[in-house]
Amino acid sequence: MSLLEDMQNLSLVSYNPPERMHQLVRDRSEQFAINLVHPFRPIFEVNHDLVPRKNDGGIDLANVTRITIIEVTDDH
Repeated sequence: MSLLEDMQNLSLVSYNPPERMHQLVRDRSEQFAINLVHPFRPIFEVNHDLVPRKNDGGIDLANVTRITIIEVTDDH
């Protein structure tokens, strides 16, 4: 998980393989996953008192500096 520890904010984590950070959908839309060792992925969410938001309401990843890992799972 040092990849996440080494980043200053979430916008620096790649959306491309091998990491492929991505926002989850439906009832987990405020959570993210990242590919580490197939098939397991850490699932995490923003850990700020107020989630940084863009004007369109989306999460402003450039201002996310703290996360909480909820679980490491094979959620496929």
